[in-house]
Amino acid sequence: MANPSLKNTPTMRPLKIAAALVCLGFPFLLQAQNPEPTPDDLLGEFELEQSTLPLCFGIRDITDPRALEICDALYLRDNVRARELAEAWVRSEPNHPGAQFALAEVLFNVEANLPRALFHLKRAEELTDFGSLGRALASGLLEWHYLTLSQLSYVHQLMGDQISSLAYLDKLEEIYGQETESFRGWPLIKLKEYEAARVSANLVLQDSDSPRDRARAWNTLCAVELASLQPRESLFACDRAIDEDGNIASAENDSDTVYLVNASEVSLSLLKIDEAENFLDRAARYPNPDSVADPWVYKLYITMNQGRFEDARNALDRMLLWRENQVPVVGVMNRAEHLLASAMFLILTGYGQDAARLSLTALNEPDRNGSFSADDEQKDSMAALLNMIANRTAIEVAREQMSTLDLSETLGNRLSILGLRLSAWRAGRRAASLFADHELMLNRFRPYAPLDVHIPEWIEPELIALLGTGVSRALLDDALRLGAFTLNEGYYHAYVAEAAALDRNWREVMSAGAMALSLLPAQEVLLQARLHARLGNAAYRLREFDIAIEHYQTALTQDPGIIRRLGESLPVIISDDGSEVAGRAARLLSNSPRFSKENTGLRLEIKSTPELSVCLFGTAAEPLRCVQQPVDPTADNEELAARLVRSLHQETFSLGYEISDAQIALLMGSSVILSAQRNDGREQNRRTLFQ
Repeated sequence: MANPSLKNTPTMRPLKIAAALVCLGFPFLLQAQNPEPTPDDLLGEFELEQSTLPLCFGIRDITDPRALEICDALYLRDNVRARELAEAWVRSEPNHPGAQFALAEVLFNVEANLPRALFHLKRAEELTDFGSLGRALASGLLEWHYLTLSQLSYVHQLMGDQISSLAYLDKLEEIYGQETESFRGWPLIKLKEYEAARVSANLVLQDSDSPRDRARAWNTLCAVELASLQPRESLFACDRAIDEDGNIASAENDSDTVYLVNASEVSLSLLKIDEAENFLDRAARYPNPDSVADPWVYKLYITMNQGRFEDARNALDRMLLWRENQVPVVGVMNRAEHLLASAMFLILTGYGQDAARLSLTALNEPDRNGSFSADDEQKDSMAALLNMIANRTAIEVAREQMSTLDLSETLGNRLSILGLRLSAWRAGRRAASLFADHELMLNRFRPYAPLDVHIPEWIEPELIALLGTGVSRALLDDALRLGAFTLNEGYYHAYVAEAAALDRNWREVMSAGAMALSLLPAQEVLLQARLHARLGNAAYRLREFDIAIEHYQTALTQDPGIIRRLGESLPVIISDDGSEVAGRAARLLSNSPRFSKENTGLRLEIKSTPELSVCLFGTAAEPLRCVQQPVDPTADNEELAARLVRSLHQETFSLGYEISDAQIALLMGSSVILSAQRNDGREQNRRTLFQ
């Protein structure tokens, strides 16, 4: 996992305002500590006045039969009826604030349509423009005014308008005397007003005995501590956010999804990678549809980083299952995060064009990440970076396919490659413009930079080429001087090695790369694979052939797709048994962008008996990769050879995973269930990654 963004703890319903009122409150997401809340939990911790009124929109003061009917429909999950009732109320009484709020609540909670919900909330606010508690009481519309202000604060927070969110909190405090301090910390964090957030959180800890208020305050202080470029040895506030007694290992906290995921991200920022995964495993034990944090997203990052591809594939499946069970408003809040994580996995497996579509969709997602510490520009920069890499991966796959085609058959591929190059260039330019911020990049280079959007460490070296090696070296030196690499300087040397490779300074690649490999955590398998690929190329250029071959074969073992993603080729010695079909295969391999025919290098041996086969050898007697196919004497030798070379490309530079059309639809976030079944019941339309 890399560069996590901290999550805001869910808000709670509600607090007591005055003796005449019945604990009105915030209709926000429920606390993670209680995934199965009771009505009394929804109403906070205060003594309630005796009331036989039902709970509606989180309070018991609502008596309007139309509102109660809508609440009943929502409680029974009859969402279509709830929408119809709310719309009918608005049509019949467009100037009733309750009607406007009820429709906004349906749009928000059922459909997650935040812009339309905001429209109706603003209309409800216009209809209840009270400046004092007395006027609100006299109007008979107090509950609608209060609920409207509460929800306006939250919707503005989710949509990225933190100034407005704070302004509505001020109104609630000014008119109703409600204590809103515990809700101010996160908007202030989003505004990067860290000192103001610290003051606010300390006021909560000083004045409040509410466990939920205090948990939010500790979470705010945790984010403030993490905002420093230099990592801290001890993060007291982060431990207290999950358990104020400091007993974060207790199984009683395993239902606290947000806190556990945040604890995992804090552990990563301290390079306690195994501890971070343990927190995620605990968070994943109990499904929590109300939680903005999906632990399987971060489990996917960690397993990808470590080259645990089967575990990563399982995490992807679990992530999608978790996503399908999320409440709608949470789904829109972390949809971009799911899209980006999925795109990374598809890039890793070489499914470039689908990864490009996913990342482009994420890039076009509106800002709904008010509960994440990373802002929308960071999300866009990551999406653009992934889109560039995905298009480049698709280009390399197309080049491999083109090497097995006749000249007359390559026209379509060439046009496709031109389009992909343009898309990659545009995405790269957009990413570069978004990353062109000195302060942002100083924190960006810090390993597992907290509060930022996720960029895996095996992808971060791509930033060196985007920014330019000169600018990147200066930034890296500044980050080193300011303490960003205090916990492990291996990352610094890995980035220096990348810059040296782009500058074709092979000696520096060898020295910086070797230093990085000696210092990096063992879990950074994919970053190490990238270093081995760079070192293999540098060693070969320096004519240190044996060292080069060792680095190349290590890179292929740790990350089969790294040579393809870098657009590099393996130096190989090609030999065949003299048969016509083997000779044709040898000629095709010499034209492949993945293999460079040399006098020294890895060995490619092609045989036509007893089966047509091609094997790639390193320094050991056992082949690194080997593919075979039956020899059909009636088949065209050219086609046999082309099929063999395509199979070698897939076997050597891919993970070989298969994916169905239905899975692709799920990754894209489609709600349509694809059948993909033959009449005889067997699955069809299965596609192999790296076609």
